[in-house]
Amino acid sequence: MAQKPSIPKGTRDFSPVEVSKRNYIISIMRRHFEQFGYQPIETPSFENSETLMGKYGEEGDRLIFKILNSGDYLDKVPVEELQNINYKKLTGKISEKALRYDLTVPFARYVVQHQNEIEFPFKRYQIQPVWRADRPQKGRFREFYQCDADVVGSTSLWQEVELVQLYDSVFTALGLAGVTIKINNRKILSGIAEVIGASDKLIDFTVALDKLDKIGEEGVKKEMLEKGISEDALVKVQPLFSFSGSIADKLEKLSQLLATSEEGKKGIEELRFICENVTRLGLQKAQLDLDVTLARGLNYYTGAIFEVSAPEGVAMGSIGGGGRYDDLTGIFGLKNMSGVGISFGLDRIYLVLEELNLFPPTVTTSTQVLFLNFGESQAFEAMKAVTNLRAKGVKAEVYPDAAKIDKQFKHAERRMIPFVVKEIKGDLFTLKDLQTGEQSETDVAGILAKLA
Repeated sequence: MAQKPSIPKGTRDFSPVEVSKRNYIISIMRRHFEQFGYQPIETPSFENSETLMGKYGEEGDRLIFKILNSGDYLDKVPVEELQNINYKKLTGKISEKALRYDLTVPFARYVVQHQNEIEFPFKRYQIQPVWRADRPQKGRFREFYQCDADVVGSTSLWQEVELVQLYDSVFTALGLAGVTIKINNRKILSGIAEVIGASDKLIDFTVALDKLDKIGEEGVKKEMLEKGISEDALVKVQPLFSFSGSIADKLEKLSQLLATSEEGKKGIEELRFICENVTRLGLQKAQLDLDVTLARGLNYYTGAIFEVSAPEGVAMGSIGGGGRYDDLTGIFGLKNMSGVGISFGLDRIYLVLEELNLFPPTVTTSTQVLFLNFGESQAFEAMKAVTNLRAKGVKAEVYPDAAKIDKQFKHAERRMIPFVVKEIKGDLFTLKDLQTGEQSETDVAGILAKLA
């Protein structure tokens, strides 16, 4: 017996219903991206390894899927190197390309490569799959879609204000209330590292702090100690773990904590501008909160950072995130090109909407009316009517075979098709509502009115 086929861990097949629901989310995102002035681009699914490696920190680099060179990829590797098995050195010789880890670094490469064709500030959105060699778990996959919106070529903090509004606009359109948009600033984290005497350990500090919701306060402290951050520094950082109150209260506490750090004070002023203006403009269903432990462990963030959490009671990690990156295009040779962007986690948003039963029933409706097949004598008339209905925007089809009528009815029920045409007499059709059992004799105009 042939072995049953399977797919790699962390990947999924999607049924017609699932694809319809995903497309519903994407269509709402796309509509709001374009309302806010963002333009669509696409980049290749894989990039040159040198484009990706070293951009996400040590942990991120380990999660990048490498692609083996074509042909005999070991042919040019000396035998002694194969015997020593120095995997880092070996990887560079047998793999020159890698699947993209996110959409932001490829976007930076795109901006640099096409800088003479782009009108700045450039607002782009991108909805494409990315790949990470992560451990699969609920809401975390090895292949998943990111839905990003970024603007480059402007240092204005109004861009951050607008991105908070964009988050709120999309989640409101999805009917998702109670979403929290958390905000912090990397300058504040740099300032904290400075005042506790750990500036040389900034990356280790932020990577550990970013794991607070996963490993807890004690776990974060343990990791910091292991990375060489002193006990004295941990005592000074202790207030971070119990920050409470309104955004204004937290900003005041930060002002006291970072009174000796110019970098930290700059971060506070940036946060104050964003939060005060978002508050003045108002949000629809989302809420904004300052989270001083929010770090987002990616090396390229330099200013505001965002992370979106699902409504309370939904067991799900972040459903979005992003931030300001002043130096990202600099890694490809284009200096002084500041940018800021956010990402929506499509797969996690899907799971949240599913758990809260927020998908409209019409999302999964494909065919609206099925014409039963009574044989060749009526097949042409049925196809003629279906062609007419399709031209008017109705999703209609004819059952292809002159099978038993009971089988055709069951087919319509299993596919959740709401109406069937069970008889044709000239220009009149016997239309049956499969939910109510009601049937009526009508013409094409009547079918259109019924399906409107």
